Amino acid sequence: MAKKIKTIIKLNIKGAEATPAPPVGPALGQHGLPIMEFVRAFNDKTSDQKGTVLPVVITVYEDRTFSFTIKKPPVSELIKKTLKLERGAQKPSREVAGKLTRAQIEEIAKTKMDDLNTKDLKAAANIVRGTARSMGVETEQEV
Repeated sequence: MAKKIKTIIKLNIKGAEATPAPPVGPALGQHGLPIMEFVRAFNDKTSDQKGTVLPVVITVYEDRTFSFTIKKPPVSELIKKTLKLERGAQKPSREVAGKLTRAQIEEIAKTKMDDLNTKDLKAAANIVRGTARSMGVETEQEV
């Protein structure tokens, strides 16, 4: 018989850097979960992605157990990593933080495809372009 789900918690945590401090501790503590058990399991699973912000979805069951799935880094993180940026532009409409080529946009779109609500590469590329624009990153247009 399947376990009964109590709630689902969504957090963004840096890979291999989860600690019992906020946001992890309070989010899990209010549901009576073993915080250190999650911290250890998450850090073990993400040791190869140290420092990269990763969205994690924690499913809390009524018997106070949990399971979690780690998603791909947010598109903004992938863009920053591709262009080796610390952050996006301060004033995205006026400043340019960098420029993505069509190949880089497609690469990011393919990487993130599982988490996006589309299976179409063109649509995924447009999602990447939109995120880039909001960060002040120029993008090469489709031909």
